[in-house]
Amino acid sequence: MRTPRGTMRNDYLDDALALLAGWQRGDDTLTRTLPIDDAQHAALTERIKVAADALQIQPRISRQNGATEIRLDAPEGGSLTASEVTMAARIEDAYRAVTGQAP
Repeated sequence: MRTPRGTMRNDYLDDALALLAGWQRGDDTLTRTLPIDDAQHAALTERIKVAADALQIQPRISRQNGATEIRLDAPEGGSLTASEVTMAARIEDAYRAVTGQAP
């Protein structure tokens, strides 16, 4: 019996997201809240811009109550793709670099 192609893709994305602690998945979004200071926020935002340009993704980044909130949306009318998951992974790398956390 064959597995429907969409199911396999969703399983792959679910597996990849499981490796990214702290990210919340909605139907068509990924979100993450990071408790960082203003200087770290500025540094992280610059690093995110570079990765976002390379992947042609437009993350929504906001600052509230001492935390940085990041939202990655699926392409309009679509579902999450490997590009959004890749962007989330790049954001995690940038977060660790900015805060000095080991991988």
